[in-house]
Amino acid sequence: MRKIVIAGNWKMHKTQGDALTFLQEFLNYLTETPDDHETVLCVPFTTLSTLSKNLHGGRVKLGAQNIHWADEGAFTGEISGDMLSEVSVRYVIVGHSERRQYFGETDETVNQRLLAAQRHGLTPILCVGETKQQRDAGETDSVIAAQISKDLVDVDQSNLVIAYEPIWAIGTGDTCEAADANKVIGAIRAQLTNQDVPIQYGGSVKPGNIDEIMAQSEIDGVLVGGASLQAEGFARIVNFQ
Repeated sequence: MRKIVIAGNWKMHKTQGDALTFLQEFLNYLTETPDDHETVLCVPFTTLSTLSKNLHGGRVKLGAQNIHWADEGAFTGEISGDMLSEVSVRYVIVGHSERRQYFGETDETVNQRLLAAQRHGLTPILCVGETKQQRDAGETDSVIAAQISKDLVDVDQSNLVIAYEPIWAIGTGDTCEAADANKVIGAIRAQLTNQDVPIQYGGSVKPGNIDEIMAQSEIDGVLVGGASLQAEGFARIVNFQ
């Protein structure tokens, strides 16, 4: 049975005070959220401890935005699985296109981070996707197939979420047509040994398009960027029918 996972990626937004203000409003909108919708907030490292204390025992799960493959060491600016587990993090984004584009992330380092997350009992959200240039060249399927093949070496597919994020649609306002996203996600699923891995769509997801996206047969949730920063709007996404 495939699980529905709705995750918000705050990226580099919100102080601890901002996060608490958001949470107080956001939780008020979740009284009628369907029980089968898993809600995750992936927040900056400085906010994890604050939210952990206020989400403890609640239905919203806490997520981080990165994890290092080593348990400790001379890795300035990184964070380990033990550090995340200590504050009750349950999910962690791995291989987001912004990490790949701006910070030199490769399929090999993504694989190491995925394995580290699972070693610490965290559920990684693996991000894959193509650029506009690759899409226009008809390379979408081959690019993503290569990412999946390299990223998932020795990864336990029973503890995994995948997010298909077409890079050209992230933060641009452009959304991949729902039927096209469904087709790509179906191709991703065909590569997996576990057909029950939840596969999300990400890329300019908004309250106005969530129902169409989630009506697709292969899409099991969404990874939401900018639209997750506003409590009422993100709640509308979480509470899709």
